[in-house]
Amino acid sequence: MIIRPRRLRRNAIVRNMVAETRLSRDMLVYPYFVMPGEGIKHEIEAMPGIYHFSVDTLIEDVKIGLNLGIDKVLLFGVGEEKTEDASSCYHNNSIVVTAIKALKKEFQDRIFIITDICACAYTTHGHCGVLRDGYVQNDETVEVLAKMALSHAQAGADMVAPSDMMDGRVAGIRNLLDDSGFEQVGIMSYSVKFASAYYGPFREAADSSPSSGDRKAYQMDYRNSRESIREAQLDEDEGADVLMVKPALAYLDIIKEVKESSSLPLAAYNVSGEYSLVKMGARAGLIDEQQLVLENMYAFARAGADIIITYHARDLVEKGWLS
Repeated sequence: MIIRPRRLRRNAIVRNMVAETRLSRDMLVYPYFVMPGEGIKHEIEAMPGIYHFSVDTLIEDVKIGLNLGIDKVLLFGVGEEKTEDASSCYHNNSIVVTAIKALKKEFQDRIFIITDICACAYTTHGHCGVLRDGYVQNDETVEVLAKMALSHAQAGADMVAPSDMMDGRVAGIRNLLDDSGFEQVGIMSYSVKFASAYYGPFREAADSSPSSGDRKAYQMDYRNSRESIREAQLDEDEGADVLMVKPALAYLDIIKEVKESSSLPLAAYNVSGEYSLVKMGARAGLIDEQQLVLENMYAFARAGADIIITYHARDLVEKGWLS
């Protein structure tokens, strides 16, 4: 035989030399759940190793992450007043606004802050917008989300990430940010977000489960593929800076298709259900956690993700898995 592919698999040095896919900590974004109060660091039962933080303990944990090289965070607000119209999501003293200000005061430009923009954790009904007659009102919700994004930008957020899947929300947010002098604040759009069963642990963490019905009238149908390209293209045309596919593991084909259809950076969200299944499988002794996490991360990168939002980020760097 003249051609022997195994020659390039002989040892770790040559395998690393010819590896087609690279993974680095610069690709990682670490999500945080922040809530009102002081001295709070409570482990989320459904998400082992992930916590609810108050702002003071958040600062201490982010400091540890920064020393490890984790300099990009995604903030979710928890425990705010819930109203029918989600008005608490854009108050200038919301917990996310408070956290942004505190993090920027402590770390300045050493930390890059992305904030989730959605109404689900701020509504009495748990849906992602203004609900009337059992249906989420699209245009009214876009106005609420734009106000929420503006409040975060005013506090110092570097990027906002609308996760609601309303039509036209990227344009609504972009226009209000630009008109208010925040044209430098980026938008990472949850462009292709499916109505998925993988979100279960997150809904416990964020207290954001719908009180009735489901989210299939606005999140994408997981039977559809071509529609994802249309959604991504609309967000790109409306001014998104980064596109996202969520969840990641069951949608590697979608990540690849979106990557091939756009020149924008692409994020993959390794969601709570994907994370918790790995953690609980490892606790039960059924899997090798390190190897499975790395296999998943490389799958996201191989499919085309430039950015990986993952609850595994701290393990990857703190335990030396990336090296």
